[in-house]
Amino acid sequence: MRRNKKAAVMVISALVLSLCGCGKKGASGKDGLNILQDKDVAKKVEEINGYIDDEFYFEVDREKQEEAIYDGILAGLDDPYSRYYNSEELAEVLEDTSGKYVGIGAYVTQYTDYSIYVVRPIRESPAAEAGLMPEDRIVEVDGEEIADQDLSLVVEKIRGQENTVAHIKVYRESIKDYIEFDITRREVENYSVDYEMLEGNIGLVTISSFNDNTTDEFIKAVDDLTAAGAKSFIFDLRDNLGGLVSAAANICDYVMDSGLIVCTKDKNGKVLSEYRDKEEHSINVPIVLLVNENSASAAEIMTGALKDSGKAVLVGCNTFGKGIVQSIIPLSDGTAIKITIAKYFTPSGYELHGKGIAPDYEVKLPEDRISSSGLERDKDTQLAKAIELLKDK
Repeated sequence: MRRNKKAAVMVISALVLSLCGCGKKGASGKDGLNILQDKDVAKKVEEINGYIDDEFYFEVDREKQEEAIYDGILAGLDDPYSRYYNSEELAEVLEDTSGKYVGIGAYVTQYTDYSIYVVRPIRESPAAEAGLMPEDRIVEVDGEEIADQDLSLVVEKIRGQENTVAHIKVYRESIKDYIEFDITRREVENYSVDYEMLEGNIGLVTISSFNDNTTDEFIKAVDDLTAAGAKSFIFDLRDNLGGLVSAAANICDYVMDSGLIVCTKDKNGKVLSEYRDKEEHSINVPIVLLVNENSASAAEIMTGALKDSGKAVLVGCNTFGKGIVQSIIPLSDGTAIKITIAKYFTPSGYELHGKGIAPDYEVKLPEDRISSSGLERDKDTQLAKAIELLKDK
């Protein structure tokens, strides 16, 4: 049975973010109200703390209380993509987009029922070597049940120091049973591009995320396949949860002929940024883009740009629908906040947030599967349709 659409997407090391640079330090807006300066709020906080001081049985951790205030201010925005990072969390986030990090090496996602599933292990990672598979449902971490826990908390439990062991228990639907893994954490090279030549001189390039190293990996893949005789391409963005906007835009620049790639606008409709093709390189052979319900954020930037520019035909399922941009804003004490600052629009002006992008050819995977990861090649109906279209061309 198909599970509910995801509430959030995350890498097991930390969040995969659509970054838009860093904002500047600021205060509340001219029409805003600093909630902590409100007299009624201050009075209520003082009253609560009085009861805590007088009645609370256990010792109070003032540092945790303070962080909870900051967490609460961001949580009160009712935006799942806005949050507060302490200094350790900020370092982890910045590490993830660098292409290397310490962890077990797997992408996971959380659904609205709070169940957490493996999207896929990273190639040559400890998770892949241990045998963790796509669509494994994580039920325990180091002997602790994680039911109903937020994804960020579970990720923190799985993360750890290099050469320590994470004990992971999963439920695997294909065998209707539980499996336990002891996975040693180590530095993981976050490979984001794989490629191969298919029959008929069709180059298949799979982009799993958009990191600092993704553009160079993509260009190498395309150039190698072209040198080997590729006459057409399939770019696979299925299960790509996003990443760096700049990486997605740079790849579009390498593929497209000219024109707008993506633009972002703030809440007042002001254009904050535009990415345009520099007209230095283009790929002038037939291209099919594979997408699914897990293609999100920066993956949708690439999808929208290649579709609107006419460079690619889309095959698969409607994309996730995350068309908003977050900015990580450093604070004066080494912490940071991440807040939603804009929406982005495809070259045609389409606003995809909450709607996603529809494929030109809707093709579902067999047995109502969502993820293509781990699926046998001869059962991949979406890939088969892409190959069929390119052979017809």
